[in-house]
Formats: sequence, C-alpha cells, structure tokens
Amino acid sequence: MDRAREALRRVFGFEDFRGVQARVVERVLAGKSTLAVMPTGAGKSLTYQLPATMLGGTCVVVSPLIALMHDQLRAARANGIRAATLTSADADWRETMDAFRAGELDLLYVAPERATQPHFRELLSAAPLALFAVDEAHCVSEWGHDFRPDYRQLRPLLDGFPDAPRLALTATADERTRADIVQQLGISADGLIVAGFDRPNIRYTIRHRENAVRQLERLMAEQPGPGIVYAPTRAKTERIADELARRTGRPVLPYHAGLDPSVRAANQAAFVSSEAMVIVATVAFGMGIDKPDVRFVAHAGIPKSIEAYYQETGRAGRDGDPAQAVMLWAASDFAQARQRLGEIDEERQAGERARLDALALLVETPGCRRAVLLRHFGEDPPERCGNCDNCREAPGVIDVTELARKLLSAVYRTGQSFGFGHLQKVLTGAADDRVVQRKHDTLSVFGIVGEDEARLLQPLSRALQARGSLVANEHGGLGLGGDAKAILKGEQRVDIVQPPKRERESRRASNQAANPLGDPLFEALRELRRDLAADAQLPPYVIFHDVTLREMAAARPTSRAELANVNGVGSRKLEAYGDAFLAVIRRH
Repeated sequence: MDRAREALRRVFGFEDFRGVQARVVERVLAGKSTLAVMPTGAGKSLTYQLPATMLGGTCVVVSPLIALMHDQLRAARANGIRAATLTSADADWRETMDAFRAGELDLLYVAPERATQPHFRELLSAAPLALFAVDEAHCVSEWGHDFRPDYRQLRPLLDGFPDAPRLALTATADERTRADIVQQLGISADGLIVAGFDRPNIRYTIRHRENAVRQLERLMAEQPGPGIVYAPTRAKTERIADELARRTGRPVLPYHAGLDPSVRAANQAAFVSSEAMVIVATVAFGMGIDKPDVRFVAHAGIPKSIEAYYQETGRAGRDGDPAQAVMLWAASDFAQARQRLGEIDEERQAGERARLDALALLVETPGCRRAVLLRHFGEDPPERCGNCDNCREAPGVIDVTELARKLLSAVYRTGQSFGFGHLQKVLTGAADDRVVQRKHDTLSVFGIVGEDEARLLQPLSRALQARGSLVANEHGGLGLGGDAKAILKGEQRVDIVQPPKRERESRRASNQAANPLGDPLFEALRELRRDLAADAQLPPYVIFHDVTLREMAAARPTSRAELANVNGVGSRKLEAYGDAFLAVIRRH
C-alpha cells in the first residue's frame, strides 16, 4: 500500500486514506471484487479513481445520472486523471471511443442503459479493462429505495470480462439490500466492507411545519452557504422558491422534472457553481450531486423513507464541515402517505408500511435522532450523539394515554368521518351549529377535555396520525387504525414530546460557517478561487475545497514545495493554480 499512498499524495494531494478507503483500494489493486458501503462524503469515488491511475487498462464506471457523471468528470480531470463520459449528452462520443480503444482513458463513465447494450460490450472488447465500478449500487436491489431495472441487467456484462474485478459502491443499503446487491453483481460475501453510516458533522433537526417559508427563511438567515430544500410537489417547489427569493434576497431557483430541460440544466449548473445559492427541488434533483459545500438540506415535507432521508440529507456537508439537516413535517404528510399505500401492489404494501412506520419513529422520538437513523441501518450507536435537536435540548415527554383514549373514543362515537377541528369542538364542549345539528353535544365524550389538556390535542393528533393510530380518509375525516383499539383498551401507552416553544427569529447572516475566525486571507483566497473557477467555467470547489483554503490561510506557505504539503493540493492543481494562490498569500 506504500505505492498507493504515494499515488494518493501525487494525484489528490492527501497524506493518507480516510476510513475504509485503504481496505477497499487494497482489494481493488489485488483484483478482488468488493461491495463498499460508505457514507456520503467518505470518498467513495477515490476508491476507484485512484486504482484507475495505477492499473493497466480503463476503469468503466456505471453511474445512474448524466449530471453526476459530468460532475465527477470535471473533478477527475482537475486532478489530472484521463476521464471521459459516453452519454446521450456528449457530442464527442467518437473521440471518446477512439481514446478508449487507444488505451488513453483511466476512467470511462456510462449509464446502465448503455452498459447493457451489445454494442457497448463489443467496444469494451477492443481494449484492456482495469475494473468495473458500479456507483449508487443500491439501484441494483429491488429492496433499494431507488431501484433501477437496468441495473439488474449488468451481470452478463460483468461476467463477460471475468478478469476485471467489480467494485460496487453505495451510501444507503440496509442488510437485506446489501445481500441482494452482492448476489445480483456476483460479489462474494467476504467482499463486503461496511464503513458505517454516521455523518457526525450533520446536525439533525425535525420540527412540526407551522409556516414552511418562514421557517426556511430563518434557516437561510443562519446558513448563508449553499442549501437544498426538498418540496413534495412541482407547484410547491416553484412557490417556495419564489417566496424565499423575494423574502431573503438570496439567489433561489426551482428544480423539478416539469421544467424545460434547458432551464432545469441551467438551474442545476448555477447551483453547482454557486457559493450561496439555494435550490428548491423535488426528489428529481440530487442523486449523487457531487457538491461538497452544501451547508444545509431541508425537507418541506416528509421524505419517502429513512433510506431516502439519509441519502438526501447526506448531500449536506460532504466536505466534512458542519452542516444542518432540517425536516418540517405535518400530520397530513403521513395521512397522505398512508392513503397512497392502498395504490401500490399488495405484495409491496407491508414493506412500504414498515418504512413509513420507521420514518414516524424518527419524527416522534424524544431520544437521539442519529441513534434512530443508525439503528435502522443495523448499527449499535451511543444513546446520545450531542448533535441533533433532541440531544442539544432534550424535550420533555408527556404520558397522554388517557387523552389519547378520549380522542380515539370521540373519533369512534362520531362515526369516524370528521376532521380534527370538529373532534376538538366536541371534546372541549364547543357546541356550534354543526355539532348540535349532528347531536354530538349529547355524546358522552362532549366536553370531557379540560383547558389544560386541550392544548395537547393537536400535537397528540399529529403523533397518532404519524404512527398510524389515526388514519385520514379521502375527505379529511379521521378513523381508527393501527394500534387504536389497543390504546382504547388501555393496553398501549401513548407518550408525546412536549410541544416546543415558538421558534425565535434569527437574523444572524455571516460567513461564519466557512470562515469561523474571520481571517481576511481566507476571504482573499476564496475570491481568487471564484475568479479562477469563472475563467475555467468550473464550480469553485473543483479548484479547492474550503478546508484546503483554510489550511492554506493557517499555514501561509511561501513556496510551491510548502504549498504541496497542504492537504488537497495534488501535483496537477499545484502546477495549474499554485503560483496564483502563493501570490495572494504573499500579499497578505
């Protein structure tokens, strides 16, 4: 591995491997097939890019999205790696194929749809192969949250080149998904390397959605860097983007599949290149977005599953700097999600219901959010992480079992067809015309909830809907579901988190996250990076990450030799940018 560390220093400018990178690279260099499960930001791409520069032949990378391939292509070329993409968006496909046949490529990126075609297999037969890398490998598995049928067709291609080892990579795969991946791709069980799922630099916060735009505005005031907001629909995506841009004055753009492709591509390119932009998107945006300096990811509604939540929030803080993941949820989110369960195939309903229940547990828990996440992926984390909302400010927990029985009884006695507002009036004794007309003022549950309990009815209703004890019909009426009968019988206890006080406005907007010490040299280095990136038509982070600039500002190197010792400064970048950055350092 000494030779690999020497290459790591020369190509990427890193002194040593991180986490399990060394184990994965060692297996690849030994020709052994591997499934590596590594959290986002742990450097998965390095585990095939580095061997590709050391082995004879080309590394073929199967990746699900053209945008992801082009992001990685820019980063690889910036490090002096000979890389190309072969996609429908590339006009230079003839030149790429000629370069491959001539053995002039270290990396060749392709989509699974192309990789499974006979003509592509013929192309691969024309030159030596170093290895196959299957990125976002959870797409192989029917149990994975982003299943792609074309990934299931890769096995014949891989088997057609038995001397080329295969490396599958993913950040989101539970035990069942991992087992399916190794089976589908023909990787032996001893080839599984799991790095763990923890992203300690991300702070997890989950709040009830009161006014999404105002809550997001407060988040943007705290976090001036780039951010992603996930919205549940195209219409909400555009509305939230418009309102945030108007209210904050920050650059905010929408992204969803309904936009004109040229607009969608332009918005994504603007976000990738920006150091301050917020993009509001549906989940059509983001698989594998290779932007390291995203400072926050916010959900304006619940995600599809814990797996989806983990992957989407994992786009924050890939550079290792502090980042935030904020989820805003409402009971209606869970009600709609449970209604949609009836629209899918019956054999899939149990699995999808389990995923929704797991997400409800994450939302409802008074304990550590990170611990819930990590246990879902089979880990045994500490009880407290110190970097989620519940650990930083432990919420109170209230036993509301009796109040839950009163609410569920009211649902049952009114015929399981009325919404929360009507039930609240019945329980608190507010006899309006509708209550009287239906004679609900004569029920035994009329007026049985006093003033002290009344304030807990709404958070209780949200919690019961999240866990499935209350289910909404298509007209918004509430009915009994899940463990409701056990609660009514006194067999099931119900606890809820003490409702939080109203969030305070935050007007702190600075560059504190990127430049905590307020160093003017760091700001000057960032300005130079911005200018160089604009000239080269590259995102600034492709030049250098913030962490590299901070190390430059702290070390103040005065020569190329000293600059080469800064983490992240490889030989190609030293040659291309070294003198410009040294000049700025000397002036400060």
